Amino acid sequence: MEYLYIKALHIIFIVTWFAGLFYIVRLFIYHAEAEGKEEPAKSILQTQYKLMSKRLWYIITWPSAVLASFFAIWLLTLNPTLLSNTWMWVKLSFVFLLYLYQLGCHVIFKQLQNDVVKYSSAKLRLWNEVATVILFAVVFIVELQNSMDWIWGVFGIIAFGITMMVLVKLYKKTRKKKSWDGTEKKE
Repeated sequence: MEYLYIKALHIIFIVTWFAGLFYIVRLFIYHAEAEGKEEPAKSILQTQYKLMSKRLWYIITWPSAVLASFFAIWLLTLNPTLLSNTWMWVKLSFVFLLYLYQLGCHVIFKQLQNDVVKYSSAKLRLWNEVATVILFAVVFIVELQNSMDWIWGVFGIIAFGITMMVLVKLYKKTRKKKSWDGTEKKE
């Protein structure tokens, strides 16, 4: 029974971790878009996004990452035979990639906190999809576990990632053509 409680806590903190990662990059996008606004709107928006990002990052996202990992390690100590499965090592590789992604987000977070806007909203939209691809990969690997199934799942994730990039590019083109109220922009 203890194992199931720990597994439930692990899953809860995975959900909050991903929620934080998804939302932080949205805030980065809004922050980057505010860079093109006139004063005082630019300063007001960027100040608010910095505050929201800081609270999200340090109160939800980082603690969730640490707690999800803590409960994962606890689960592995209770059931070390999981480490004898190839799928578990593939999953842990994706978790490692997720931590690298989070560290990349942390770099962007620090830059924006210091009023350094290096990335366009379009680049940040693509960056936002990395966490989605990792989430899909991990869920398919954990649920399928059979080596052939997760291998096909990983290929599917790569195809999904390419599809997401194409859709983001199409969205960008559509967004350039239309204004926020849905009317055509004049060129």
